[in-house]
Amino acid sequence: MFAANGAAVDQEQRIDDNDQEALAVTIYNADLALVKDRRRVTLNSAENRLAWRNVSQRIRPETALLAETSGALSVNLLEQNFDFDLLTPESLLQKYVGRTVQVIRTNDAGEQEIEDAIVLAANPAPVLRYADRIETTVVGHLAFPDVPADLRDQPTLVLHLNAATGGEGLFELSYLTGGLAWKADYVADLSADGTQMDINGWVTLTNQSGIAYRDAQVQLVAGEVNQVEEQMPVPMMARGMVMSADAAMPEEESLAEYHLYTLPRTTDILNNQTKQVALLSAPRVPVIRELVVSGQPYAYQSRTSDGWIKLPVTANLRFENKDGSLGIPLPKGIMRVYAKDSRGNAQFVGEDAIDHTPKNETVTLKLGESFDVTARRRQTEFKKLAGTSAYDYAYETAFELELKNAKETPVTVKVTEQIPGDWTMQKESQPHAKEASNLASWRLEVPAEGSTILSWRVQVRF
Repeated sequence: MFAANGAAVDQEQRIDDNDQEALAVTIYNADLALVKDRRRVTLNSAENRLAWRNVSQRIRPETALLAETSGALSVNLLEQNFDFDLLTPESLLQKYVGRTVQVIRTNDAGEQEIEDAIVLAANPAPVLRYADRIETTVVGHLAFPDVPADLRDQPTLVLHLNAATGGEGLFELSYLTGGLAWKADYVADLSADGTQMDINGWVTLTNQSGIAYRDAQVQLVAGEVNQVEEQMPVPMMARGMVMSADAAMPEEESLAEYHLYTLPRTTDILNNQTKQVALLSAPRVPVIRELVVSGQPYAYQSRTSDGWIKLPVTANLRFENKDGSLGIPLPKGIMRVYAKDSRGNAQFVGEDAIDHTPKNETVTLKLGESFDVTARRRQTEFKKLAGTSAYDYAYETAFELELKNAKETPVTVKVTEQIPGDWTMQKESQPHAKEASNLASWRLEVPAEGSTILSWRVQVRF
C-alpha cells in the first residue's frame, strides 16, 4: 500500500482473507444479511490500526461489532472508518486534481517522450496544464507516482483500537449488509389421477454485495424482520446462476418468531451470482383439485340491468402441510405445478405465490381458469324494503347462476358469494353453507357435457 499521503497508513496492519478462520452468513428475506467474519490477528500493546479488508460494499458500518473471541486479549475500540472509495482509473484521476502526473507518448521513431502536467479537472475528461499550454485530450497515457492513501483496492473497515497487552487473538467482525437475499422456489409434479404431487423446494441465494463469500456457513431466516427504511443503492444484475443439489437438506429450527434454516455444508457465494441449493423433497403429498366461482358484495347493493354476466371459474389446488407429507414450515415463495400429458411429457399448468406457512396449515394454489367449465350469473329480482340511503338500507334481491361443463366427465364446482350487511337467505335451489359472517357457499355437481342452475333469494339490511 502506497503511503504518500499519511503516516497512518504505514502504521496500519492489513487483515486479509488469508487470516480468516471462519465465515458465517445469515441471510434474511428483505435484502439483509448478518456477516460474521472471524480472523486471527496479532496486536501490539497500546494503540493499533487494523485495515480489515474485503468487507461488503453494502455494509451498514453503524452495525459493525468487533469482539475478541479467544479471551486472550483485552481491547477497547476507539474509532472505525469504512473506506469504500475504491481504486479505479477514474477515482485515481479524481484524486490527482491539482497534482502533477506524467504524460508518456511514443513518437514516430518509437522513442518515449515524457512530459509533466498538472491535472486541472477530471470529470468527465481530464484537463491538463503543461508548461506552455492546456490540453483537454490525453495523447499517450498517464503515469501516477503513487496511490493516494484514501483509495483502497478493496472495501476496507479501518479499526482503531487499544490493546492492554500485545499478542495473538481471534477476532470476529459482525455486521449487517444489504445486497444479499434469498427466496424459496418450489416445483410440484402432479400425479396422473390428480390426487397427489411430488414437491421439491429450492433456496435461491443472490449476492450483489460487491464481494464473494467463500467457504461460508450459510443460514436462512424465514419471516418478516422489521427494519427502519433506508435508501439503498440500486443493485447490479446478477451475472449467472449456479445450482447445487446436495443430498442433505437444510436443518430447520425455530428462532424467536421466525424459522431458521441451516445449510448442511459450507458453500461459496460469488459476487453477482445466483445460487440454488436444495431445501426439501416431499413425495406423494395428497392434494385436492377444486373449481371455484366467486361473487362480489357490490352485486347486492343495487339493481342491475346487464343481464347475464360471465364469471371466471378458477382452478385451485389445495394441500395440507402436515406430518406424513410435509409437516415443516414452508418459507414464502412461488410454487410451479407440472402435470403429465397423454404421452408422459411434463407440461406447466400454473403457478402461485405462497406465504410463510407453518406446520398444519392449508396451502391453496390458484393455477388458472378452467377452459371447459364456464359460469354466468344474472340478477332476477330486486326490491327495496326500507331506508333512505345506502347506510340504512334494507332490500331483497334474487340471483340465478348457470354452470356449463364441456368435459366428458362430471365436475364439482364450489360457488361462493360475499354478501354484505346482515343477511338472511329466503329461498335457494340448493342448501348453502355459511362459511363466515359474509360468505355463503354451495357445492354443485355439473354433469358431463351438461349444465346446472343455482338460484337464491336473500334479504340484506345495513
